Amino acid sequence: MRNLSLLKRFRSLDLPVLGCPQCFCIRTEAGTVLVASEFAITEYDPRTGEIHNEVSLTTGDFLTEHNTGNVVAIQDLPDQESVCVATANGDVILYNLNTSQLECVGSVQSGLTGMAWSPDQELVTLITGQQTIIMMTKDFDPITEVAIDQEDFGQDKFITVGWGKKETQFHGSEGKQAAQRKATEVQPALAWDDRMPRVTWRGDGQFFAVSALCPQTGARKVRIWNRECVLQATSEVVNGLEQSLCWRPSGSLIASTQRLPNKHNVVFMEKNGLLHGDFTLPFEKHQVKVKELLWNSDSTVLAVWAEDLKSIENGHPNTYIQLWTVGNYHWYLKQSLHFGSEPLKAPACVCWDPEKALRLHILTGGWASYTYDWGWSIHRSSGSDSNDNALVAVIDGDKILTSTFRQCVIPPPMCAFELQLPVPVNLVTFHSQAQRTNELAALTVDGHIHLFAQGAADEGVATPGFKVVSAPLILRKTYRIDMDQAEPLTLRLLLWLSEDVFLAVTHGRSSTRLLKLAPSDHQDLKDMLEIISDVSVDGHVISLCHSLKNATVTLQLEDGQIRKFLIDSGDHCLTDWKDSMGNIINFPQPCCQIALCTLSGEEHLIGLTERSHLYIDDSLVASNISSFVVSDDFLLVTTHSHMCHCLNLSTLSVKGVQSALSTDSSPSDETVRKVERGSRIVTVVPQDTRLILQMPRGNLETIHHRALVLTQLRKWLDGLKFKDAFECMRKLRINLNLIYDHNPTVFLNNIETFLKQIDSINHINLFLTELKEEDTTKTMYPSASPSVSGKEKKKVDIICDALRSAMETIDSQKYCLCILTSHVRKTTPELEIALQKVHELRVNPPSSGVSAEEALKYLLFLVNVNELYEHSLGTYDFDLVLMVAEKSQKDPKEYLPFLNMLKSLEANYQRFTIDKHLRRYCKALRHLSKCGEEHFSELLNLVKDQKLFSDALELYPSGSEQYRRLSVAHAEQLMEQQQMEQLEQAGLLLWRSGEPARALQAFQSCNSWRNALSVATQIPMPADQLALLARDLAEKLLEARRHSEAALCLEHYAKDCEEAISALVQGAAWEEALRLIYLYNRQDIIETNLKPAVKDAHSNQSFFLESQKALFVRHKNRLSVVREIKAKASLELFGEDAPDCVDAELFSEASSVLTGSHLGSKYSRSNSRISSRSSKNRRKAEGKKHSLKEGSPFEDIALMNALSQIIIVVDGMRGEWRNYGEI
Repeated sequence: MRNLSLLKRFRSLDLPVLGCPQCFCIRTEAGTVLVASEFAITEYDPRTGEIHNEVSLTTGDFLTEHNTGNVVAIQDLPDQESVCVATANGDVILYNLNTSQLECVGSVQSGLTGMAWSPDQELVTLITGQQTIIMMTKDFDPITEVAIDQEDFGQDKFITVGWGKKETQFHGSEGKQAAQRKATEVQPALAWDDRMPRVTWRGDGQFFAVSALCPQTGARKVRIWNRECVLQATSEVVNGLEQSLCWRPSGSLIASTQRLPNKHNVVFMEKNGLLHGDFTLPFEKHQVKVKELLWNSDSTVLAVWAEDLKSIENGHPNTYIQLWTVGNYHWYLKQSLHFGSEPLKAPACVCWDPEKALRLHILTGGWASYTYDWGWSIHRSSGSDSNDNALVAVIDGDKILTSTFRQCVIPPPMCAFELQLPVPVNLVTFHSQAQRTNELAALTVDGHIHLFAQGAADEGVATPGFKVVSAPLILRKTYRIDMDQAEPLTLRLLLWLSEDVFLAVTHGRSSTRLLKLAPSDHQDLKDMLEIISDVSVDGHVISLCHSLKNATVTLQLEDGQIRKFLIDSGDHCLTDWKDSMGNIINFPQPCCQIALCTLSGEEHLIGLTERSHLYIDDSLVASNISSFVVSDDFLLVTTHSHMCHCLNLSTLSVKGVQSALSTDSSPSDETVRKVERGSRIVTVVPQDTRLILQMPRGNLETIHHRALVLTQLRKWLDGLKFKDAFECMRKLRINLNLIYDHNPTVFLNNIETFLKQIDSINHINLFLTELKEEDTTKTMYPSASPSVSGKEKKKVDIICDALRSAMETIDSQKYCLCILTSHVRKTTPELEIALQKVHELRVNPPSSGVSAEEALKYLLFLVNVNELYEHSLGTYDFDLVLMVAEKSQKDPKEYLPFLNMLKSLEANYQRFTIDKHLRRYCKALRHLSKCGEEHFSELLNLVKDQKLFSDALELYPSGSEQYRRLSVAHAEQLMEQQQMEQLEQAGLLLWRSGEPARALQAFQSCNSWRNALSVATQIPMPADQLALLARDLAEKLLEARRHSEAALCLEHYAKDCEEAISALVQGAAWEEALRLIYLYNRQDIIETNLKPAVKDAHSNQSFFLESQKALFVRHKNRLSVVREIKAKASLELFGEDAPDCVDAELFSEASSVLTGSHLGSKYSRSNSRISSRSSKNRRKAEGKKHSLKEGSPFEDIALMNALSQIIIVVDGMRGEWRNYGEI
């Protein structure tokens, strides 16, 4: 889908050189041209026309001064800094460019007719006048000499296996007549053939081909030779084969031309000499002869140099140069250069630049030098609204192949429609005015501009039974241009600005003229475009860019400079491109494709270079970009890593774009997706989700980039276009929850609009079945703009309730199945309600709409049949149960006996049985409690089995016998668990139920001494037993280290003050112990128990404090050493000036940033980072940070943590030491 556009042209007229140019070559290192005439070798600069070197060939008697000599070939030899020239007289001359000396390195008596150097310039082949090939080394040492005409086919001769005779073999579409057909008669070469041999090398230098006349038949044959000059193959008989010959550098095909009775073809041969493909030249038969075929260096363009066979009125033929490209096995004529019939303006030498693949050099007979720089471009319409049809125009000779990607995607070389013009097309441009971007203008080789526009609605009426998907454009007008266009491609860039107003670029010697063209005001010249503005630009303009949003045209010069041209200004001035700060902006390198875009509200220029560098203004944002396009607010790019990025420019800055293109994407990143290797962007359909890509082989592929899809969906949802959004989401498998999640409030407020637009029961059911609680705007499809939050109630329930309410209001019969779906899809499925609605349909069948059978069948599709059967059973409606069971696959023997048994039971017991069968034990308990006293034992067993004590106790009054029995059973169940809290609760239940003895036992088991003593007092218990109970409780409390509570039991209930004081001393309750000592006048205990205990406790605490102090000092000293080691390591890492580093203050003393393996630690930071992937290893890694092992990477953190723990522990001992002081 790409066209060849002329970026720039250099022209040098009237070079001061004698004679006529005969052959030339390019000196790539200096960028100059070496040309040989019958008098001299000249080196000149094609940009300026300046002569650098010139040496005469007549002074050394290499050529005569009487214009009788002829130079057959010239070759630049960069390694030898010389130029090799072969003359027809047989001399091989070496011209040293440094010393300007000529040296004859060899001579052939029979003369030379051709010379060709291998691509690596290690070998040279010479074609002699005796029809022999001489192969020599680069030092001109002969290797071999062989005759061109050989009877042998070559080493690659085909092998005949001898299977049957020709008469019995299969001949395909030719039929049996092919067996009797005589061999083709060999025809001699055409009369205008120059009879000269042609030689061409393959790109890798392993083979070369020679085209020469066969002495026996007079016809041309092509022979293929290897590097050792051994014949490999001879071409088959090709009648009409012409003189031109060129081997494709990629090595696949050899190009030549063949004249047939009804057409003139460019044919291709394989290395084995067999024909392989062709294409027809767009000339009448016997109109032209092809002088040469020339492949460019990357094998993408084939140049055809032809001239008329018949002379016109002045006796001289017209000359043409055509540039052909191939895609999807179709050859396109991309450019046609017509040089007229003047001999001095006709090309004498043509060649491609060996380094710059798309640079073509032409030298005319009048010593005018032309250098054309071409570039690849895609001519696409630039509209941003839905009226733009995403047109792409492909030039193919005198036709424009036009594709409308909004309506259809047609793989090339096919197209939606063709625009036929009278002469070949050189340039295509689309209208830049909004609402008219589907209009097209074509510049043809005769200098006319043809305007095509969309026809009226009735012009696209198709044949009955067929529908016109894409109506072709209609030729509206043809304009001539009021300027001299004698040279080909006088206008090379063209913009259609407004109503028949154009902006064009024409050539100058060292500058470019920017022309504004408009229709003439004269009545007689209405078909003439006049120049209304002519602005000179210092430098060569290589690209133009126009924004639809303003009247600004951006120009790029060949050195990357950017200029701004204000169309609407009266003076039509050129200004520098400046940013918002007033700084002049230029591209660091010239870009082959440019586009205007808006980033964060500011206009910027994007450019892509030939070396895949993407610039935004003067900032490099990526270096692996293969193509890009700006569509609305999006920048879409493809990379050489086979990814397609879609970036929203309205939310990004230049640095943001750079970051997005340089970082690896996550799997959930909607801005990136993989594409096929070598994919390039053709166009984007405006206000749509389609992105058109072209593969390297030429076929097209349509993708829906997730970022484009989501943006378009959000626009549709904001505009309440629910149908468009739903169809797109369903087709592209976007989660339908986004319809609600994008803006819950708007959706709920427009439920009826949603239902009317969708208007499909199946689609509404699909929407309901895909609902889930997840907010897709935060998980699957996160957006830069925050989504509007919905209500706090569960999302699925909100949507189901809202849709059901709206559907019941509009038409409950029509939306019957959708209403059932809304019940089933709720968080807690309302299957009973859904079944009840089905039952109502059965009882009262509607006159129209869904029947009960259909509704039930649909429910069975949504819900498992067993689950639906159980829910129907839970409604206690046996008619409904039977209806469900009949529609299921259940065997009547499975459910009829059970249903009959249920029908025979009392109502409450029947419901109890059903609920127990469905494991709805709470409901079963409630129904069983209504069945009377005779079923209480069954109820008690149910409560015990299912542990429903709380629910059961609520069903009976607190003073009833049933309540007491349930409480006792609950207490027994709690006592079985043997847990303190459960035992205490069991004791309270038994106490309340009138079981004090068992309650006392429960309280004793859980050390609930207060409740136990209270119950014992209530029983009542004798004093001696009460004291014994108190001592038993005190012993258990002492074991639990509850010394103060044990002392209370001993003092008040056991009446043993000494044991109470002993318990307080044991628990270090010094003040309370001292109080009891003086209360009961037992000062002897002070000396016997109190003082020794206080001294022992003081000694232990003192020893603990000393150990903590020693540990603190040791950790503190070690921390100083670790910090000193890390400081030295940081100096070694950053240098002696590390403390003066700007970022030095960012490194904390306790930081472990500098404690990796590069600091000498045996622990690796990367290992610890990797080990944090699992939860177990994460705990290990966290534990390493608190390891006090010397040399560990986090030793400083562990030491600081240990010091802080010591401080906390010691500080907590202040209260104890205060007690020691008081005691």
